[in-house]
Amino acid sequence: MNKTEAKKILNETLGSYIDKGSELLFACPSCNHHKRKFSVNLDKNVFKCWICDYYGRNLRRIIRRFGSYTQLQKWDSITDRSDLSKFAELFMGDGSEQSEEKLELPEEFVSLANKDLPLSANRPLRYLQERGVTREDILKWKIGFCYDGEYGGRIIIPSYSTTGYPNYFIARSYVGHGMKYKNPQVSKNIVFNDLFTNWNDDLTIVEGVFDAIVAGNAVPILGSTLRNDSELLRNIVKNDTPCYIALDPDAFKKERKLIDMLLRYDVELYKIDVAGYEDVGSMSKEEFQKRKSNAAFIDRDNYLLMDMLSAI
Repeated sequence: MNKTEAKKILNETLGSYIDKGSELLFACPSCNHHKRKFSVNLDKNVFKCWICDYYGRNLRRIIRRFGSYTQLQKWDSITDRSDLSKFAELFMGDGSEQSEEKLELPEEFVSLANKDLPLSANRPLRYLQERGVTREDILKWKIGFCYDGEYGGRIIIPSYSTTGYPNYFIARSYVGHGMKYKNPQVSKNIVFNDLFTNWNDDLTIVEGVFDAIVAGNAVPILGSTLRNDSELLRNIVKNDTPCYIALDPDAFKKERKLIDMLLRYDVELYKIDVAGYEDVGSMSKEEFQKRKSNAAFIDRDNYLLMDMLSAI
């Protein structure tokens, strides 16, 4: 790391500081306390506020959260951050890219984002409205339906890869099928709607796609767990994306595995309390944002304590 340039960027981002040699002392950008109690250690690549206890193990997170995009670019250019193109080696062994699997949407698919809709669209639209899905959500998530065919009577929510091709879709019944979901038999090792995911913003990890619609910048794990070879994990680590965990209240084991995996890669991590609701999808967007603002910061120490207490 070029310390002289690093100090300049930190000064641009956080303001003036006191140079103590081994540490720089700023006013805390999180609690805005008037005293310079926000300690930044360039050698150890850590920061901590001695007033509000806001801390972390990667100085880039300060620049990403409180600086501009230009300042973040400057920071990446003067630090020893690994070439992002090599991050695949962490997960794939030989660094090779997986071939993209393209998927055709059902032939009977009708987009609900169209202005002129058939009468058959009334029932799926009513179903979505009852679930709190808005017109804006329909447009953002490219939601449609199938009136007949293999996926007849089902809402279709497609996933698009970064190249713009469909690579998965959720097919949820709106007419009371015995099997609520009938999804395609293709690999789930994708980032659902990677095309529209903002990796430079905080990301919420949820169970299903209706949860993701409520959560905003979110990725559903589609009932699976996060593995070492997961495309989702690779993108999170590669982009150093802060993550919020908001799984269903009864998914204790899955949640613990997920948290353990993310902490193993030093991901900035928070847990959202979903208690009192079946899942995030049953919340209003306002309630979800309220709970997200009160999310608990998770690190290795307090995670181990939480895990011990849950076993009592």
